[in-house]
Amino acid sequence: MADNTHPTADHHFTSTMTLAQMGVSSVPECYILPPAERPTLEQTPPSTFSALPVIDLSSLENPVLWPHMIEQVHMACKEFGGFQVINHGIPVSLTDQALDAAADFFDMPNDTKMRFASTNVHEPVRYGTSLNQVKDKIQYWRDFIKHYANPISTWIDLWPSEPPSYKEKMGNYAKALLLLHTKLIQIVFESLGLRSDYLQNDVEQGSQVIAVNCYPTCPEPNLALGLPRHSDYGLLTIILQDQQGLEVMDRNEKWQPVPLIEGALVVQVGDQMEVLSNGRYKSIVHRATVNLEKKRLSIASLHSLAINRKVTPAPDLVDERHPLSYKEGCFEDFLNFLSDNDILEGRYIDTLRKNSDSISEEK
Repeated sequence: MADNTHPTADHHFTSTMTLAQMGVSSVPECYILPPAERPTLEQTPPSTFSALPVIDLSSLENPVLWPHMIEQVHMACKEFGGFQVINHGIPVSLTDQALDAAADFFDMPNDTKMRFASTNVHEPVRYGTSLNQVKDKIQYWRDFIKHYANPISTWIDLWPSEPPSYKEKMGNYAKALLLLHTKLIQIVFESLGLRSDYLQNDVEQGSQVIAVNCYPTCPEPNLALGLPRHSDYGLLTIILQDQQGLEVMDRNEKWQPVPLIEGALVVQVGDQMEVLSNGRYKSIVHRATVNLEKKRLSIASLHSLAINRKVTPAPDLVDERHPLSYKEGCFEDFLNFLSDNDILEGRYIDTLRKNSDSISEEK
């Protein structure tokens, strides 16, 4: 395979979609992971085990069931770092249209997608491949388009105009996600013992980044990953996936596949929530595997406070038993860290922990 399969610092990289369309029979060397980081893809018998609890949000409409749901969310965030939600109020038509828009975007000619190509992680709309294609020593089997989405009126004109229905379909889904996030964050805050309207203005004016991911078929899925182990920076991430491929790390540091549940969305605790909760809820470490036979699409909506808004532990969650355990940080600081570091060499949240000994049960 020629050297140009390795993404370079300019915008003319070779996408993984291009490699898949070329029909490569092996992954280029730059995608091959160290043995310890490689996924284990052996088939396991069907199981009723779910890597994350499933929470029915229809309980929102029933005040009698509300305390039980709050307790479910508390347990899920504390013990697992996330959960799946069903009956969340976003119609299947919206999720299907968003996935259709994603598929149509990645199927477009390379030159059209490259108009959005950038290696600058601060760009509000960015098409790329891998994760940090300049800094990462290992590349990842993923193409993506990311764009800011809140307020949508500010950003949507910058989104791709092709395919023609992209803005409408992805925009409708992004607006529905913002409403869902508002409900979820109130539930999570209440599960921490905070007021449900804690930081309400900051949450409403916060950042929403839509990350649309394409993981093409991969000739050697046992050697590569779509995304390496990492945690998201924000408060919560809401994920839609059309194929199984998301894996989360459990408390025993074992990887667990997150099953595809029809109509469900995955909700993950991010670094910002770990800081805000003073370590009561830990951000979930996760990764994306790839598949020999099936292309996978996922749409992640990453929600945080505004890009320069510093986050500190909630004062009500700091006491003698739970001393202040984190320094302040913001989304902008995270982006700078991402730009300057190889993701396998450390997480941004590690730079904010004041004393790891005071934070129990690290992942």
